[in-house]
Amino acid sequence: MNILFSVLQILLALHTFIGAVWKFFNPEQGMSTLDAIPHGVWLAMAVVEILCSVGLILGTFSKSKGNLAGFAAIFIAAEMLLFCGLQLKSGDPHFSHIVYWLVVAAVCTIIAYGRLVRKSF
Repeated sequence: MNILFSVLQILLALHTFIGAVWKFFNPEQGMSTLDAIPHGVWLAMAVVEILCSVGLILGTFSKSKGNLAGFAAIFIAAEMLLFCGLQLKSGDPHFSHIVYWLVVAAVCTIIAYGRLVRKSF
């Protein structure tokens, strides 16, 4: 089970890091529903995402930093749920984005459960 959590953490860290880098190079949010997020907050989210990526990686390879991975996963899940809420509020009929964000949030929830509740290592 530890291998599963480690693989999920590494994949989530890569996913989150790539998303953060994308945010830096695409100052426009790229979707009309995400335009509700101010530009400064958008960039701050990118910085926090990079920190979460580092936390996920550290949590994978360090037993003492396992909780860090869980908290990083919780933040990423909250961010994904924020995006879902913005999409629903906008009335945009593209539910594929919501499904994508919910899948990422579900993976985050699994990681957080494994690292904070189950305490696997």
